[in-house]
Amino acid sequence: MRQSLSTCGDCGKGGTTDADMKPGKFITVEGIEGVGKSTNIAALVARIEAAGHKVLTTREPGGTPFAEDIRDILMNRSDEPLPEVAELLMIFAARSLNVNNVILPALEAGTWVVCDRFTDSSRAYQGGGRGLPMETIDRLADWVHGDTWPDLTILLDAPVEVGMARAGTRGAPDRFELERHDFFERVRECYLQIAANEPERFVVIDTTRSIEEVRDHIGAIIEGLLNDNLL
Repeated sequence: MRQSLSTCGDCGKGGTTDADMKPGKFITVEGIEGVGKSTNIAALVARIEAAGHKVLTTREPGGTPFAEDIRDILMNRSDEPLPEVAELLMIFAARSLNVNNVILPALEAGTWVVCDRFTDSSRAYQGGGRGLPMETIDRLADWVHGDTWPDLTILLDAPVEVGMARAGTRGAPDRFELERHDFFERVRECYLQIAANEPERFVVIDTTRSIEEVRDHIGAIIEGLLNDNLL
């Protein structure tokens, strides 16, 4: 799923080359608000590190100084309306920065990358939620990151009313959290449809179960990935 890494022209001369180095795995974590992404990402990273791998965590939108500036604009409420197309383009601008300046260099160095949201969020939120054409989103994805797609995407799932109740305990809502219930229903439905269409990449986890059950499920998934037996 990921683009090929560069190789050295002097491979026959000995020493370690890019071709000899095993690239890191790229894992993304998705879901609507309140499904426990932050908590479960911490558990996920701990499990990978315990297996002896270096892990880099990043998030979208964000991940670099410029991309974090874009995130501030996207998340904060403002008197100026933000058109849906502008929102989508800003997200992909931030994604381009994150992919090229953070994600790809880490993967090429053999580091595993765990990213809080990626292009599936754009499909679910701007496609499913906002109603923007999925063809447009996929065209932007092809332009911005090409064949760089996650090796594994963990979709943390919960009913909208459960997720929003949890999110409501975190303080003042951001611009997305202020959306109506039906918006998040469309987002969740789109996420589940994407996962059903790409079962080789997605694992869906029911986060209404206990924290221990969710972490055990994540541990089993990562064990399979460590053994190169993804699902």
